[in-house]
Amino acid sequence: MTPGTTFRAACLIGWPAAHSRSPLIHQFWLRMLGIEGSYSIEAIPPEGFAEFVQHLSARGFAGANVTIPHKEHALALSTPDARARAIGAANTLWYDKGELRSTNTDAEGFIHNLDACAPGWDTATDALVLGAGGSSRAVVFGLIERGFRRVHVVNRTIDRARALADQFGSHVHPVAWDGIVDLLPRAGLLVNTTSLGMHGQPALEVDPGLLPSHAVVADLVYVPLQTPLLSAARARGLKTADGLGMLLHQAVRGFELWFGQRPQVTPELRALVEADLTKV
Repeated sequence: MTPGTTFRAACLIGWPAAHSRSPLIHQFWLRMLGIEGSYSIEAIPPEGFAEFVQHLSARGFAGANVTIPHKEHALALSTPDARARAIGAANTLWYDKGELRSTNTDAEGFIHNLDACAPGWDTATDALVLGAGGSSRAVVFGLIERGFRRVHVVNRTIDRARALADQFGSHVHPVAWDGIVDLLPRAGLLVNTTSLGMHGQPALEVDPGLLPSHAVVADLVYVPLQTPLLSAARARGLKTADGLGMLLHQAVRGFELWFGQRPQVTPELRALVEADLTKV
């Protein structure tokens, strides 16, 4: 270590967590920016999460990412910002004057990835979001913050979609799964937040051919990188945004909070993570 520099460490807390590409992303930025630091994986079961987080600083960490199944629990163990409270989950922890704070960067990761992949996507008025889980909450929050007036949330269990309408207000319209076909022709943005289409999961039976010609299609799944939904959308000539881009963009603010410099999502970084994802 160079004399006079301060080594800082951050980590990802999850259960399981070994599959995460977050270390690859943050270690790349540490090297590119010449920062003395580290980023590691901490596989912590639910029963050990509170004790681990309450002693995060004593373990040498300046902060952490939080992933499944700990995102909701992280809110109660920290001081969440307005974004984390609104989404109902935290994915980033950091210290501010000794106080453990939390935020959620999933919404901005989703939005910034769309800005990069499909400029002008936010001129649409209607969005169709598939799924009503934690990722959907972040997406809906980001869309409303960006100015969308109608966000249709489709879920097989419509009560979960109704819960998002209760949480986010009149801009959110809950719809049963069989209502997708009627909504596609007027949706300017289609977002898949479910695991359908992921490697090892059932296919997503949605036809992007029913979308208008100006529509944008986003899929949060990134294994495989090109899901059947994105392939069908691209074959139709529609703009798309994949899950890997969201993964990269959501990591930016956490890195800045822990290490003091704002990194960039570059083609070199994407190629590195893409190559890792496609390893046999």
